[in-house]
Amino acid sequence: MARFRENFVIDEQGNRIGVFLDIEDYRRLLEEIEELEAIKAYDAAKASGDEAIPFEQAVSEIEQHRR
Repeated sequence: MARFRENFVIDEQGNRIGVFLDIEDYRRLLEEIEELEAIKAYDAAKASGDEAIPFEQAVSEIEQHRR
């Protein structure tokens, strides 16, 4: 698991209300979130029991529904 260097923003009572991240840490965090979302989508698709179709066919069907 990645370790991020964070700097907290605190209010007058000392409560943490925000965080500053190094831009590279932020970008890495976004990449990790995208990867986790892809894994969740894959797991959901596998669990659905639906028939798999070729990628090109899926894209074609999506494009047809957009029109």
